[in-house]
Amino acid sequence: MLTAGEVAGLIVATAWAVLVCFLAMVLVKLARLLTETTKMVSDLGERVVPLLEDVTATVGETNRQLVAVEAIAKDVKQVSGHVAKVSDVTQSLVTGPLIKVAALSHGIRQALHVRGRSNLRMLERRRR
Repeated sequence: MLTAGEVAGLIVATAWAVLVCFLAMVLVKLARLLTETTKMVSDLGERVVPLLEDVTATVGETNRQLVAVEAIAKDVKQVSGHVAKVSDVTQSLVTGPLIKVAALSHGIRQALHVRGRSNLRMLERRRR
């Protein structure tokens, strides 16, 4: 039969064996995780380089397009300035004569109105 010390030693040895097996499983899983992580990082590295090249090309094309848009905006600004000048000239060419015609018609109406009053006064004087 086993003594108390032998039973305690047997329990400790069994616990130690279970702990070693558990740690071995953990280490195996950790090794698999590290292997998969290494594969993913290398795959990512292979994919990132073309992506960065595409981004560089896209940024270059965007800069080229922005230069073209800037030139177009400059031309539009210049054209709008010319249109404003033409509008000012047209306004002064049209409104100047219109104002003169309006003033002339107002003067003629006033003259006819005054002449009509003086004719009425003359007729009243003759009637008396």
